[in-house]
This record gives sequence, C-alpha cells and structure tokens, in this order.
Amino acid sequence: MNRRPRARRALGLALAGALLATGATACGSGDGGSADAPRLTVEGAYMPEPVTADTAGGFLVIHNDGGTDDALTSASSDVSDDVQIHTTAGGRMRQAPSLPVPAGGSLELGRGGDHLMFMELDHQPTEGETVPVELRFEKSDPIRVEVPVEATNHVP
Repeated sequence: MNRRPRARRALGLALAGALLATGATACGSGDGGSADAPRLTVEGAYMPEPVTADTAGGFLVIHNDGGTDDALTSASSDVSDDVQIHTTAGGRMRQAPSLPVPAGGSLELGRGGDHLMFMELDHQPTEGETVPVELRFEKSDPIRVEVPVEATNHVP
C-alpha cells in the first residue's frame, strides 16, 4: 500500500490550516512544521510613546498553539542596539536571559510585568510611528513585528 499520497494530503491540510491561522500580527514556526512543534503568533503589540529620550517599553502577547514549549530568547530593533527582555517580580524589574512560551499557552509582555526594554534609543519614537522588532526564540524561526507607538498613557 502506497502511503505517500495520504501523507502529502495530510501535510497539505496541515499547511493550509497553518496559513488560515495566521490572522494575528505575525507568526513563526520551528521544527519544520512538525505537529508537536511550537506554533507561535503575536498579537496586541504596542510601545507607549517614551517619556524620556533614552528608554522605551514594548508590550505584546505571544501565543503558542503548538505541542512543544518554546522560549523568547532575544529581540532586536532599528530604534535601539540594545533591546532587553525584562521580568518583574516583587515590584523589581531585572533583565532575563529568556522567557518561556508554554505549549498551548501564552507569554504576555505587559505593563507592570514582563516586557521588552529598548535601551539607549537611536531616536525617540512618537505616537503614530511603527517600530520594527524582531523576536527570536529557542526553537522557532524569528518573528518580525511592526509595533505601533501609542499614547504614553495607552492601556489596551
């Protein structure tokens, strides 16, 4: 019995489903599309207009609809040569080497919690601009997100 047509059909259906599921801001995958691989999407990205010329925060949600955990390991942007991953615990902010993106779950980067920190800005982004950000992961391909700059007091 030849199983190749069935395997190709299953792969085609899986790819079609993945394409339909990319209605979020951006998506990425790892592990060559394995059913157990992380399947990441990003939504709700924004950067409040910075109040200083030196630093800015970045917030977004990374969803993992796949069957394997992943981790956000770094980020980069045209507005800063130093984009850091920060975690907040007990009211104290500190740089983290990575943050987990659990299988079947999400990593929320938001005000007062874990977030991206853009250090030593090349220029101070203003409301209405978009800031390109590339997110890198332990297992998945990088995801490029156009992050809108919102009012300083913006809360989604």
